[in-house]
Amino acid sequence: MGFNVEGMDAMPACSTQYVTVLALALVCLPLTGCRIASNGQNSMGVRFFQQGRFPEALQQFQTALSKDPSNPEAYYNLAATYHRIGVSQKDQQLIEQAESLYNQCLDLAPNHVECHRGLAVLLAESGRPDAAMTLLKNWAARNPNLSAPRIELARLHQEFGQPKVAEQYLDEALALNPNDYRAWAAKGQMREQAGQLTQALQNYQQSLAINSLQPDLYQRVASLNVRIAQGGGTEGASGGAWTAGSQPVGGLRRY
Repeated sequence: MGFNVEGMDAMPACSTQYVTVLALALVCLPLTGCRIASNGQNSMGVRFFQQGRFPEALQQFQTALSKDPSNPEAYYNLAATYHRIGVSQKDQQLIEQAESLYNQCLDLAPNHVECHRGLAVLLAESGRPDAAMTLLKNWAARNPNLSAPRIELARLHQEFGQPKVAEQYLDEALALNPNDYRAWAAKGQMREQAGQLTQALQNYQQSLAINSLQPDLYQRVASLNVRIAQGGGTEGASGGAWTAGSQPVGGLRRY
C-alpha cells in the first residue's frame, strides 16, 4: 500500500504551479508473502493520513517498513508523509528526508509512477524545476515504450506554459498506448483549458470508456454537458489546475 501523487484537498499552497498538478494520494496494492504482515500498518496509516493525523500515520508506515524493508510502497508512504509535513511546516530537514525516501523507492521500483511524480513535485517546490524536468526526461529515455513518463512530462510542460510541447508528449503517450486512460483524461483537460469543450468532452468519454472507475471525471463530464448545452462550447475553461490521471489536490484514491 502506498500514497499515490496522483492528491489532497488539504495540501498546503506550494511555491510552484507544478505542485498544483502533481499531488499526493493514497493507493492500496495487493500484497503477498512478507508484505501481508505490513498490510495492517499501512491500512491504519492511510486512515490516520486521511484524518490529518500525520505523526500517527508516520508511526504506522515506519512499522510497515520495518516488517518489509524491500517494499517500495512503504518508502513511498513515508516519503509522501514527510513531504506533506515538511512543506506544511517549512521544515527543510523533513523535505530532505522525503527526497531521500523517494529515491530509495525508485531504487527498488525504477518505474514507480507516483514516486516519480512525488519527487518531481518536491524538486519543483524546492526551486529546482530543471531537476524535476531532468528526472522525468531520464525516466522517459530509459523507457522508450512506456507512456507514463510522457504523461508526467506533459503535465510539467503544461504548467510551465508550454502547451504545444505538452500536447506532443501526450500524443507520444497515446501512440505508445492508445488505451492509456490517463493520457486521454489529460488531453481532455488540456482541451478544456483551451476552451475546446466539445473536444474535451470526447476525450473524457474516451478515458471513461477505457476505465469507468473515475468518479471525478464523471462529474467533469456532467459539468461540461451543462456548459455545452448552455452554449459554452467555446468558453475558456474554469476547471482549475490540470490534474490529468489523478484526483484533484486533496483527493484519495484506492485501487
